[in-house]
Amino acid sequence: MSFSATKCEWSELYVLLRILADGYAIDGRADLSPGGRGRLPVARVTRAEHDGQRDYTIDGGEVHITGQDIDLRIARTRLAEAADRLLAALTDTAGEEAESPGGIEELLDEMSVYDLAANTNDRTDITVTFHCPSMPGRGFIIRSRLAPMRPLLDGGRAANIKYEVTGAKLSGPAINKVNSTGDPADIKGRIAMLAGMGCSLRFADVADKIFRHNLTMIDLRFPRLAAAMVMAMTLDDVTRLDRLTAMLEADNPLKIKDDLVTVNGYYRHKVREFLLAATTALRPTKPYDGRQSAVRGLLLADTDGTVHCFSDDDRDTFADFLMTHTRLERGPVARDKYGMVERENGIPYMKLNLKVGITPR
Repeated sequence: MSFSATKCEWSELYVLLRILADGYAIDGRADLSPGGRGRLPVARVTRAEHDGQRDYTIDGGEVHITGQDIDLRIARTRLAEAADRLLAALTDTAGEEAESPGGIEELLDEMSVYDLAANTNDRTDITVTFHCPSMPGRGFIIRSRLAPMRPLLDGGRAANIKYEVTGAKLSGPAINKVNSTGDPADIKGRIAMLAGMGCSLRFADVADKIFRHNLTMIDLRFPRLAAAMVMAMTLDDVTRLDRLTAMLEADNPLKIKDDLVTVNGYYRHKVREFLLAATTALRPTKPYDGRQSAVRGLLLADTDGTVHCFSDDDRDTFADFLMTHTRLERGPVARDKYGMVERENGIPYMKLNLKVGITPR
């Protein structure tokens, strides 16, 4: 009997089956060229289930699966067939869920795969050991353009940035009028209404103390840069990080020397470092000390099913990919508690939310 699961869950399973069947992942290029820079041969994949760890070791034409009370072998050709069926289901099915293709449920039972999403506390989805001396076992997160993607950075209300409403004084009825007019998600409209009242928004602070400290680990002034990019997304509908970074370079909000911007690439460097940290270690609600985390890279399933590998072993390529394939996203206004005018100690503020994800195409 078939069962339904989210495409995001099926995508994690697809990546597992694909690299075990193929025996490699593509060494990713920043522009996601189909051939990449070559193939990274895979020796073993480790994945956590609710009842313990599974090791999938590639042994010739078979995959040797071991775990607690588990010792079995499955032909890689069967995994390839299953991966192809999953890819077809993901590409041919509309919506956010898909039915299990024929034979998948039986294969999962045989492989002792019970959790479609990995069961870890360190954010890793799988650990991959490559046949490369320079790349031993690495923890990876999985993202897939075959499905709606989980963000790289999603801290909910902890990732809110505060802007002080300056200019004309706002009465209580005026604030109520701004907050009650239009669609709750029409933040741009509320900012325009404030402008019509003689008000403007000025960066004040990061709402959460831990997230503020984490952003300042990138640079003491990075909260201000993040605030400028979030505001540009809100007012100008610019979402891609490469375009937002170009806007920072043009506007130079920190008023630093032109050479530092044009020659040294100050803003670009800071955004790259932020994206690398947000993908691997930096979280809004957990203190960030700049150290490596269990997550050392990203496996991305592209729209054609190709699995591209990016890791911190090649930080420049990883950062270049993130710069050109990430965007700021808008979280649910009600859940994340932003986009409305609020008073704190008599001062009116509006909060906007910082969320980062991979572009779907």
